[in-house]
Amino acid sequence: MSKSRELIISPKVSQAQLAKFLPQLEDEGIKMVYLDPKKLGKKKTKLQTVFPSSSANYVVLEKDVAKPKGKKVGKKFQILSNSDIENVLTIAKKGLDFVIIEVKDWKIIPLENIIAKLHKIHTKIFAIARTPEEVRKMFSILEVGVDGVIFSTSTINEVREVMIYLGTKSFDMKPAKITEIKEVGDGERVCVDTASMLHKGEGMLIGSRSNFLFLVHNESVGSSFTSPRPFRVNAGAVHCYTLSPDGTTNYLSEVETGSEVLILNAKGKARRATVGRSKIERRPMLMIKATAGGETGGIIAQDAETIRFVKSNGQLVSVTHLKKGDTVMVHSKPATGRHFGMEVSDEYILEK
Repeated sequence: MSKSRELIISPKVSQAQLAKFLPQLEDEGIKMVYLDPKKLGKKKTKLQTVFPSSSANYVVLEKDVAKPKGKKVGKKFQILSNSDIENVLTIAKKGLDFVIIEVKDWKIIPLENIIAKLHKIHTKIFAIARTPEEVRKMFSILEVGVDGVIFSTSTINEVREVMIYLGTKSFDMKPAKITEIKEVGDGERVCVDTASMLHKGEGMLIGSRSNFLFLVHNESVGSSFTSPRPFRVNAGAVHCYTLSPDGTTNYLSEVETGSEVLILNAKGKARRATVGRSKIERRPMLMIKATAGGETGGIIAQDAETIRFVKSNGQLVSVTHLKKGDTVMVHSKPATGRHFGMEVSDEYILEK
């Protein structure tokens, strides 16, 4: 996709909550908010504003007034019929930098028509969305998509979920040193077959602790004994956690057809994939432990050559060739409690 895609957050929170919410948005890489600039307060921020206010960076004109100097200007339109679409084009040609489009029951067709008509006059199209799924849909219409989506939300988890939809969310990955490898007999392991083709370097985050997850590579690399299966991750034992696109954790035993899983590469760039099938089978297992940044974590995975981790240099290493002292990529952070997969920051927890 050639054009840039701007996620604009419209916070549905109180003024008291806004003080905490805005820095979280900046931490997630959000650059624009649909908000009265006065509500940003005096604290220094990089956030730009879109709002019906002459002090906003992107001024939404509510009446035919003079264009504020040095500002981007636009108008908001509600689309109910084809005549409304023609009206958008007519007014945009008069010099609007952007238009905000609100569609009701019919969402795809009106936006397709607007994108086709405005594509050549360089007026940006911002659409209004109310769910993460709507955001993804609006950015993919006609494969060109809108230039921006104004997403109304009250939770940072929904923002993160959208960023994963768009492939713009990243996770902190770090090298972990292998400290122990041990055969632990038979157990049930979970093979996750996705409805997507996975690339070399990509895998799922899996671990016995929710705050210490190993990057387990997909089976896109074949051998003289096995054919490549680039849709599959032989993830680990049934008890292991995997991180989901919405920021919660799931046990591998819970993953099933229609579930969505998080796919990452060694640099932490994340996207989501839908599960087509999950296979639980009894196999010989290995317990592997590692340390990173003062944290220790482990994983129990099938004892087979096709299960691979990603080393710090990007090379793949099979669990059957792994040695103490090797480094593999993990996502780790200080431990927090979890309740039904959701993080609880002030709860004491000790996982071993």
